[in-house]
Amino acid sequence: MPSHDSIPVRGGPILPLLRKELRDLTLARPFWWALIIVVLLTGYSYVQAAQLYGEVSKSALGLPVLARGLSPLDGIMAPTFGALYLAATFLFPFVVIRTVAAEKQADSLKLLVQLPYSTIALVVTKLTACIFAWGVMLFPCLIALAFWRASGGHIDPVEAANLILGHFLYALVIAAISLLAAATTQNVGGAGILALAVTLGFWVLDFAATGDNGLLKSLSGLSLTHVLRAFERGIFSLPAVLSSLLVVLGLVAVSGICLHPGRRVARKRGLTLAVAAAIGAAVFAATRVHVFRDATEDRRNSFSTTDEADLRALDGRLTVEVHLAAEDPRYYDFERNILGKLRRIVSDMEVVFPDAGFDRVLTGGSDEAYGQIIYSIGDRRLKSRSTSEEEVLPIIFDLAGRQRRPAENAVEYPGYPLIAQTNSAQIAFYYMLPAVVAACWWFAQHGVHLRDSRRRLEPELPRRSP
Repeated sequence: MPSHDSIPVRGGPILPLLRKELRDLTLARPFWWALIIVVLLTGYSYVQAAQLYGEVSKSALGLPVLARGLSPLDGIMAPTFGALYLAATFLFPFVVIRTVAAEKQADSLKLLVQLPYSTIALVVTKLTACIFAWGVMLFPCLIALAFWRASGGHIDPVEAANLILGHFLYALVIAAISLLAAATTQNVGGAGILALAVTLGFWVLDFAATGDNGLLKSLSGLSLTHVLRAFERGIFSLPAVLSSLLVVLGLVAVSGICLHPGRRVARKRGLTLAVAAAIGAAVFAATRVHVFRDATEDRRNSFSTTDEADLRALDGRLTVEVHLAAEDPRYYDFERNILGKLRRIVSDMEVVFPDAGFDRVLTGGSDEAYGQIIYSIGDRRLKSRSTSEEEVLPIIFDLAGRQRRPAENAVEYPGYPLIAQTNSAQIAFYYMLPAVVAACWWFAQHGVHLRDSRRRLEPELPRRSP
């Protein structure tokens, strides 16, 4: 019988394993190369965004009407964090993949699975270390926002937190996909190709869904870039948060199943199918959660609070029949100004798109039905060609037998025009920060040798009980 101080087969302390993963991560070249590229990309994105924002601000400084259209979320934060998006798409997968693929190629994974940890615990620890790496890659974006604030710029904390949350969810799913790719392939190259194929597949799906109102339009809602785009617009979506976390949970579980070298292939397939079915059902349930919030300071993604309260109290299903092609600019305005807002407010709503292709855009003048939008609740139907909130909402309330109440007096969004100097930011991002990263890289490579680190770590990692 094992002694009282022996470690259970599946219950070893996780901290030594996490230290080992963080140590291996900081000793790997992909992490440092990715960090240097992120610093340069972030600096370039911020400088370009600030200069363009300043050019637009020149004509808006003396005109309050133009100033209201200047939002730091659109003009500064979203473009700056675009560098983090590119890094998470093209660089971050290789940082993640190396944590698994390098051990598989060196056959050290067989030694790890002999320790008192389950493969799920190993994958979770690697994912935690990778999220730490992403947090370091996020730091240049936070420095850019600090430069903007130091220049006198405005940053709304709710908008910034929602944007960071969207990028965090995106990176978390990318990391889970990369771990699964590394667990199911034999080398770094194969895992990288597989991970990039999935992430670029989301781009292809978004591109193919452009101008389509059918199946591709519905499938594009599953795209990671589509989910991130909503957060960039300042929309908090609880279904997106829950679905992303559930997908990560499923990918981690499947990665742990596939990573074990001693498990039979048939059993791996069976467990994978069971996990996929369970996670699929959970994600479907999460998409039924109808909780959205407008995180923007100017509430651009929402109707007035009075209108929203009345729309949530509608009785019966609201059906909107749109006789507009997806390529029509009027449909874009209608989707952004009316449909998107209604979907986030009215839980019982159906949108119908009759056959309306691009040929009908060109010949729309000869088709009386084209351009019409038909609203119905129960047996009542009303038609309109307007895409304006001031004309559409009275129609919906009339169908529901309600009178539209006057909106409460809201504080007008002032806008934040600013002509910011970027000389200090250019020096920091193009010279100082890359030098700091290079110095940290040198210290990691020469100050702590990998062989000495493993020798010191060896007594920390628990052994499997006899």
